[in-house]
Amino acid sequence: MHCHARFYCSLALVASSLFSLAAQASSLSTRATVCNGHAELCERSYGSVSFVGAHDSYAVGATSNVFVNQDHDVTQQLNDGVRMLQLQVHNQGGALRLCHSICAIADSGLLQDYLSKVKSWMDSNPNEVVSILIVNIDNSPAPSFDLAYKAADLDGISFAPETPTLPASGWPTLGSMIDSGKRLVSFLDNGADPSIPYLIDEFTNIWETAFNLVNPDLFDCTVNRTKGDTSTQMFLINHFLNKLVAGLPAPDPDNADVTNAATGAGSLGAHVDTCRTVQGRPPTFLLVDFYEFGGGSVFQVAADINGVTYAPTTPIAQPVTANSSTSSSPSSGSGSGNGATAMPASNLMAMAISVLSAVTMGVVSVL
Repeated sequence: MHCHARFYCSLALVASSLFSLAAQASSLSTRATVCNGHAELCERSYGSVSFVGAHDSYAVGATSNVFVNQDHDVTQQLNDGVRMLQLQVHNQGGALRLCHSICAIADSGLLQDYLSKVKSWMDSNPNEVVSILIVNIDNSPAPSFDLAYKAADLDGISFAPETPTLPASGWPTLGSMIDSGKRLVSFLDNGADPSIPYLIDEFTNIWETAFNLVNPDLFDCTVNRTKGDTSTQMFLINHFLNKLVAGLPAPDPDNADVTNAATGAGSLGAHVDTCRTVQGRPPTFLLVDFYEFGGGSVFQVAADINGVTYAPTTPIAQPVTANSSTSSSPSSGSGSGNGATAMPASNLMAMAISVLSAVTMGVVSVL
């Protein structure tokens, strides 16, 4: 700008400075100051934060049911601090359903209904970054998942990376994700399609340890599944212990307090320590069964990794036994898939044998 009078030039400069300051103030006013419960995490990249995950998050019921992995529903899981939700999705007549191995045995309802609960919770908790990991058991096409996300209105808050693969160090900060409103991160273990970039391929971005272990001594930090460079990928530890029922691995709630503990042989904390030694860094995702067993110990482990204090404002949920009642139990559902289909104890062995036969014939994969 060419000014003929110093006075007017000065006014122009002052006005320009004021506009600049106003713009900066506006930007600052929208920045998240607390991210996933801690101010310290706002400047940390997604790939450098550790998150507790619920294995088979949808498979909810009393621990006496061998086909459940959690005993509180997704809303309670999120309330208590779970930030990764792992799902096994089956295609039943064109409908995407959440089933544990076989829908005829353990059907937890439509994926869309589950996602709607996630959306409701995220709307009420705008400073939280959440992840969903989908096991696409029937190799359903990515557009079918896109339809379910759109029906639940989750596509609009889903993060889409600029490239299909990001190293752990290349992810945005939690604060920037929250500020942008793109704070749901979703992975598909297979079937990802670049035309739907917010459904991210898991194994080019994440590697996993072994799963379905029945011996706690075998919890290690060896790469089990990947399609990428493990030295730069995020990684997930499958830290849930199983027991054998009719020769098949089934969740083991009897030892969950020990498995989920922060210290001790076979504990989550010990597993993380092994990873620090073997990989030189902690895992990004800690996938567990019956997350509340241990009284919050799984969240303590994650907090220790992240260098923050675990201090919940309200106590987390208590374990649900066969004689307990809970809003997440199958009997209290509305028929829309609130929990895993209830099964009498007398039928469990027969059902397990049926599943074993199906696995033997290659009909189903048990995760």
